[in-house]
Amino acid sequence: MKRRIVMSMLAGATLLAGTLMGTGPARAADVPAEFGTDWHDPVTAAPPVERPHGKSCEVTVARAQFRDFTPYRGRYAPPDGCGGRWSKVVLRLDGEVKGRQYDRLGYLHVGGVEIFRTSTPQPSPEGIEWSVEKDVTRYSDTFRGPGDVEMLIGNVVDDTYTGVLDVKVTLTFYQGRTDGEAPDRVLTLDEDSNLTTPRNSERVLAEVYATGSGGGCEEYWYLTVPEPAPYSCKAGQGPYREVRISVDGRLAGIAAPFPAVWTGGWSNPFLWYVVPGPRAFDIKPITYDLTPFAGLLNDGRPHRVEVSVAGVPQGQAGWSTPVNVLVWQDGRRERVTGKLTVHRAGDLTNSSTYTPGPQHRVDTEGAHRLTVAGYVDTSHGRVTTTVSRSLAHTSAHRWTDGETSDALEAAWSDDESVTAGGRTARTHRTFTMDGTTTLGAGDRLRTVLTLGDRATTVEWRGRRRIAWSRLDDTYTGDATYTANVPRDQRHAVGTTSERYRAHGSRGCYDRTVTTEQGVLTRVRDRC
Repeated sequence: MKRRIVMSMLAGATLLAGTLMGTGPARAADVPAEFGTDWHDPVTAAPPVERPHGKSCEVTVARAQFRDFTPYRGRYAPPDGCGGRWSKVVLRLDGEVKGRQYDRLGYLHVGGVEIFRTSTPQPSPEGIEWSVEKDVTRYSDTFRGPGDVEMLIGNVVDDTYTGVLDVKVTLTFYQGRTDGEAPDRVLTLDEDSNLTTPRNSERVLAEVYATGSGGGCEEYWYLTVPEPAPYSCKAGQGPYREVRISVDGRLAGIAAPFPAVWTGGWSNPFLWYVVPGPRAFDIKPITYDLTPFAGLLNDGRPHRVEVSVAGVPQGQAGWSTPVNVLVWQDGRRERVTGKLTVHRAGDLTNSSTYTPGPQHRVDTEGAHRLTVAGYVDTSHGRVTTTVSRSLAHTSAHRWTDGETSDALEAAWSDDESVTAGGRTARTHRTFTMDGTTTLGAGDRLRTVLTLGDRATTVEWRGRRRIAWSRLDDTYTGDATYTANVPRDQRHAVGTTSERYRAHGSRGCYDRTVTTEQGVLTRVRDRC
């Protein structure tokens, strides 16, 4: 199969390219009765990365075949002919793999800065191709000078798992100026988790590419249970997780991790062969506004910045939390002073209750609040920033002896309000997961699953609304196969779909893609 499909946080180009090359939706008569040895290349319903008009330059950042856990290492040099300021920078990964392989996690560092984190699709015996695109304009400061490149998609290739991951990553630079949103500096922590910011920093954001993985139970942290519940994945008090960032030992930010499902998740790869779960190929970082701490950070000394994941049993590995720090500077002052004025952390609520019976049950509720505020005295006056964040989680996990039936209904909310300079941005994020896996007669394993990634943001200047946006990315899947037999005896069937809706003051986007037995059967646009 050689269908070039652009798979991205913006995959409208994905489906357009496929249609132009004769790989659009199949007719009903062309849908097989069950999965074969080949299927459609990965697609999503998300929109394409918007690209500016005008001159552009492309740089190849990495070209590698991943067979083991040896990183690719190379050197990056800025593009020739496109200047040192760009209106947009777009990363693109193109990959190929065939044979048999698990889903794998990967990262890409340029100049020590993590600019991309991803996972991989699982291949067909005949092979698949996929691509991912990402807007990486915010890392422009990193791209202006040469630097080391490190990339790794850890893999295992042997007599059983034969898939070699062949990837190429490029950056395309569009000449021009940004709208002023790109930071002046992109920093990383040193080996001791210390950070030293420029002394004229007036806005500071931290981003954390947090992923639970490693093949253990933290890959499925949302399913873990406390003692004494009889379940295969146990973790302290249960499934509540919270990604925290601290400055010099003081809690500076809290966030709910996204419950990512990789392409082997829920014991059923037939759910993900064509349509992956939300964020699976473009793992978004959690962002924390640390501007209230800018007055402290600007003293010219190193400050310890640490990330931890609440709820992980002590001493248990499984989470990766690399940190970038984005800094905007006051170009008219060599030193910006300020002070942290408010630090109010609520008590953490976290309870998981086990109820025994023919159907075991764990009910979990968790919540936490944090408010911080501080000011900086800039060349354009005193600016006070107040950040409030409120987290909540509820879940009901039900299973039978032997885990032949295993079900979870869960929801996470992450509400954030940031007020600075007379402007307020309020964001309400909701993640949902509702699924059941059942192993029935004849070892027929069926998974029915719905995943939701939703966010609403409203920006205000005083009492006047100046911008708003609403995202709703919903995945649904239903797949069945015979477990514990060779691949050619699985007799798998499955339907999957994704609807991606993005509405707001900047316009409307609404697309649905649907598959049956690995065949793309429908593409529908509503805007």
